[in-house]
Amino acid sequence: MNRKSVLKNIKETKKKWDVLVIGGGATGLGTALDAASRGFKTLLLEQHDFAKGTSGRSTKLVHGGVRYLQQGDVSLVFEALKERGLMFQNAPHLVRNQSFVIPIYDWWGGPFYTVGLKVYDFMAGKLGLGPSRHISKEETIKVLPTVERNGLKGGLIYHDGQFDDARMAISLAQTCVDYGGEVINYIKVIQVCKEKNLVTGVIAKDMENNVDYTINAKVVINATGVFADEVRKMDEPAVKNMISPSAGIHLVIDKSFLPSDHAVMVPQTSDGRVLFAVPWYNKVILGTTDSLVDKPSLEPIASDEDIDFILNNAGQYLLKQPERKDILSIFSGLRPLAAPEEGEDKATKEISRSHKVLISVSGLITIIGGKWTTYRKMAEDTIEKAIMVGELPERKCITHHLLIHGYNINNADHNDPMTVYGLDRKKVQSIEEESDKFKGYLSESLLIRKTQVIWAVREEMARSPEDVLARRTRALFLDVKESLRIAPETAQLMANELNRDSKWVDDQLAWYNELAKGYFASLVTH
Repeated sequence: MNRKSVLKNIKETKKKWDVLVIGGGATGLGTALDAASRGFKTLLLEQHDFAKGTSGRSTKLVHGGVRYLQQGDVSLVFEALKERGLMFQNAPHLVRNQSFVIPIYDWWGGPFYTVGLKVYDFMAGKLGLGPSRHISKEETIKVLPTVERNGLKGGLIYHDGQFDDARMAISLAQTCVDYGGEVINYIKVIQVCKEKNLVTGVIAKDMENNVDYTINAKVVINATGVFADEVRKMDEPAVKNMISPSAGIHLVIDKSFLPSDHAVMVPQTSDGRVLFAVPWYNKVILGTTDSLVDKPSLEPIASDEDIDFILNNAGQYLLKQPERKDILSIFSGLRPLAAPEEGEDKATKEISRSHKVLISVSGLITIIGGKWTTYRKMAEDTIEKAIMVGELPERKCITHHLLIHGYNINNADHNDPMTVYGLDRKKVQSIEEESDKFKGYLSESLLIRKTQVIWAVREEMARSPEDVLARRTRALFLDVKESLRIAPETAQLMANELNRDSKWVDDQLAWYNELAKGYFASLVTH
């Protein structure tokens, strides 16, 4: 993945692209990969960095959605369970089998959830990750040593998937390039172009060089998540909003609060939401909330109310109550939920996570809704429509069994940040041989190596310390203070690779320090 060569191709391409995708999150990258793997000339444009928004801020779960089953959305659960299985098969270096325990405190809870999870297992079929089962109070305490014991009657174990979302996004981008597609970050669509009232392409601005490009395409796909309405209004200024953004926040705490390989799932919190406590890279993620927001943002800030909600509810199920001082990082993402139909008044937790593919009169295709687990199916449905709209040759989807870049079947330690590189791992490590400056750890506590920074710049289109510390590695999301400590060395390593001067380093560090404030619990005031 080389940004300079993609810009050169954009500038020199005289023919139309077959498929132009706007948006570099899960949906956009999956759509671009589907198009490229069918042999279509494909280009993806991302206004910031890949997975900067929602797709890098999930609960890190690849799941069918136990609660959607409870809501009666059976078709979505069927679809998601199938896609969960395919993700596990196609990207074992990125997706792992995660066991979850539901602690049972009510006498009726055991039978109620046992039946529901058996249905969940049955629906997964041969793509299941393991059977659910009831466990005794003693077994529950053994697998969850820090679970609240007062009133505990037993537990239920079931299986879902867990992954590193931003790393999955980078791997999808690399897979798209492997199949002849082009992807580029920091290039923002500022206008939709038309001829005879039909969409013919876009004008996009390179945010680094402030240069505009006119890019022609047979079909343009809007896969911008919570920003989808903004792009739709470039096409039809008076069009009604279709997106109802919902904020989900997550708190990261030390593993001592849950020293277990098992995650905890609380099916019903004080307001009826689901709460997870999930082990991730030797830390624990607590989440999530579901609150409507008025306006989409690339850096949504967690509210005091949501932070307290998670701390209070998690504390009811853990022996040690987590407090604000225990929070290592707070991150917030916006779900691009399809707004309820007129007359419907649904809480965000009740709005369907199903996706919709919309086609405007001018031919702009917009994909909205959905979730990470179903990214591949969303992409398939979108490209099927694109073939029709763009009058492209009929070609079958091949992504059901398409191996994701770095595919490595060997069972590795998913708490090791190097595992996500799959078969590229040795190439990343071999960079140490080039110079003593590249040897050793950037952060011993987070197991991040200096070579990961160099690889991110050379092979993964990282352009700023934030790209590296937030998404190529997950330092910002795991421990804000540690990410700030290693930011200066990260910036200097990048400056040497990108041929940037000391002013660039200073500017980047000032900007990163300001950004990091939004991830600090101590700076979120009451």
